[in-house]
This record gives sequence, C-alpha cells and structure tokens, in this order.
Amino acid sequence: MLRKWYETGLRFECLACGRCCRGEPGYVWCSMEELERISSFVGMPLQLFISMYAIQIGKEWSLKEEHNGDCVFYDRKSAKCLIYEVRPSQCKTFPFWPSILASKEKWDSLAKSCPGINRGRLYTFEEVNKIAFTQPMKHKL
Repeated sequence: MLRKWYETGLRFECLACGRCCRGEPGYVWCSMEELERISSFVGMPLQLFISMYAIQIGKEWSLKEEHNGDCVFYDRKSAKCLIYEVRPSQCKTFPFWPSILASKEKWDSLAKSCPGINRGRLYTFEEVNKIAFTQPMKHKL
C-alpha cells in the first residue's frame, strides 16, 4: 500500500478569518441541491436566486464573486459567511481537498495564507481521507 505524507494526521482549526472566501478569483462549485438549499435559506425562489447569485460554467454551477474576488456571500464588515449554516461542500471540506493533499509542499504553501492550517484539532488519516475523498470534488487550487 502506498504511504501518504499525512498518514499521521493533519491539524486544522478554522479561525473564521475569511481568507479562503476572498481575494483571488476562483469558483465555489455547487450542486443543484446545494443551490436549492441556499436559496431556501436566504428565502428566495430558486430561479431568482440563481439569476442573482450563481453562474453556469459549462454544465456546472458556481456562486458568483464580487469584482475583488470575494465570494458573493462573504461579508467583509463582519468577516463572516452569510450562508455558513448551508455553505457548499467545497467550503465545508476546505482545506482537505485532494489537490491540496497531493503533496506536503502544497499543504505547507497553503499554510502561509491560512492561519488555521497546522494548528488546532488533529484529524486522523482516516478522517482526512473521508472528508477529502467521499465528497464530489470539482474544485482546484
């Protein structure tokens, strides 16, 4: 069996700094079920919600972003996600994405901008793999 660089586990604690929600352009991929859940949470009919807050890229959907790269649901005043309770799985599984777990160098590089990496709770190898590899992943870093 091939050994993974993180076989002893990884530490992560979300510090709610919002750095993963703002800045560089990117995509927050959402399934139609996630879009439905978010639209219900914000109290908006699905089609209106999609027209205001989502964008279709090929056959996939992403939340829109502001001109500065912030997620449309990131509030800079409060430094909070406005839909945290129903955020997409891409957000829930960060930083345990296959693209980040591909190497220790990628993990360490991300740690330079994410202060929660390498601190807090220790996630076991099994927990990391369950988070990273049981969710449908479309995102890339």
